[in-house]
Amino acid sequence: MARYTGATCRISRRYGKDLDFKTLKSRSLESKCKFGTTPGQHGQRKGHRSDYGQQLAAKQMLRMQYGVLEKYFRKLYKTAASKKGVTGVILLQLLESRLDNVVYRMGFAGTRREARQLVSHRHILINGEILNVPSYQVKVGDVISIREKARSHERITDALQWTEEKGFPEWVSVDAKEMSGTFKSVPERDDIPTDIDVSLIVELYSK
Repeated sequence: MARYTGATCRISRRYGKDLDFKTLKSRSLESKCKFGTTPGQHGQRKGHRSDYGQQLAAKQMLRMQYGVLEKYFRKLYKTAASKKGVTGVILLQLLESRLDNVVYRMGFAGTRREARQLVSHRHILINGEILNVPSYQVKVGDVISIREKARSHERITDALQWTEEKGFPEWVSVDAKEMSGTFKSVPERDDIPTDIDVSLIVELYSK
């Protein structure tokens, strides 16, 4: 699937947020992105955003954070809207349940981009079978693991060590030694670390 491959700092600076683009080794260098400034040689003047502008910004931030295209994002929103419950929360849950995101949350990759590469390059097993579809919706009880031949990759071991020290999310169970994890449950809203106001996205698509 096509995706944004441009300057990640530029996107983070545009919205003034760390959108989890940086690798683990560069997390301590957040100042490099200069989140207090906006893109451009001299930055851009900050003005008041209209309601539509705020809604659009929220949608773009969430879409960029998970690395998905507009067409797919809109399709996912329609799926969320068709289910019972709070549409914005269901949308986040669908994004979090993507295979590439679960690989990232389990600590097998330092960023979602790296996680997507692992999946696409056939380094990930789900229930013992190779699956190279990053958008696959992981189901409760699914077991995700690293293929034997990829377990010595430095990026994987470094990412796993960092995440293990930080702590894994409650909704996954990870055996760092075996490089394997289980998707225990769909995460609740409080378990999803994003401060993006998803209600703005619902308002945008409800027009």
